Amino acid sequence: MTIRVMLVDDQVLLRTGFRMVLAAQPDMEVVAEAGDGVEALQVLRSTAVDVVLMDVRMPKLDGVETTRRICADTDPPKVLILTTFDLDEYAFSGLKAGASGFMLKDVPPGELLAAIRAVHSGDAVVAPSTTRRLLDRFAPMLPSGGRQPQHKELERLTEREREVMVLVAQGLSNGEIAARLVLSEATVKTHVGRILTKLGLRDRVQVVVLAYETGLVRAGGHG
Repeated sequence: MTIRVMLVDDQVLLRTGFRMVLAAQPDMEVVAEAGDGVEALQVLRSTAVDVVLMDVRMPKLDGVETTRRICADTDPPKVLILTTFDLDEYAFSGLKAGASGFMLKDVPPGELLAAIRAVHSGDAVVAPSTTRRLLDRFAPMLPSGGRQPQHKELERLTEREREVMVLVAQGLSNGEIAARLVLSEATVKTHVGRILTKLGLRDRVQVVVLAYETGLVRAGGHG
């Protein structure tokens, strides 16, 4: 199955570089490009896209607001935020807006390709340790600062599901969670799927964000 990718960046040279890398992959195809958010939204109305590589700092409409509008649609493509600086507040805002992850623009090609495949599959968090560091830094900016979980939907989770959610929020993979809780990896995947369904979340990155927002996990990565 070919992953249909859209490149959204105001730097033509950067889009050209990404397009060359993706074009060499048998399972990827660049089906659209845009130089700003307004153009991206227009193109998406008529083009089927699976994954959007989204720059954050663009003229007319920035990547965060563009991501928010894309993710508000029914069955939207996955969005992977590209940022110039590690721990950029724009990347955090992008995750809040519905992006499935973020990468630095100078990421090695192999890591970028792996990230696109991971985001497309929905099975993995992109750079979970970096996502956790990002959230640790910006957790004080979150609206819910309480130490006790405030999100009433969390009450729908079983005790085991809450345990799994905390470990997901700490950046552990399904395999690592399975080892920690002495479960099979398939069982962990089932738990993660139930968490997403019960809380109405799109992917694991949104689990991480919600865990911080509700106080289920606090800055420093401890539940």
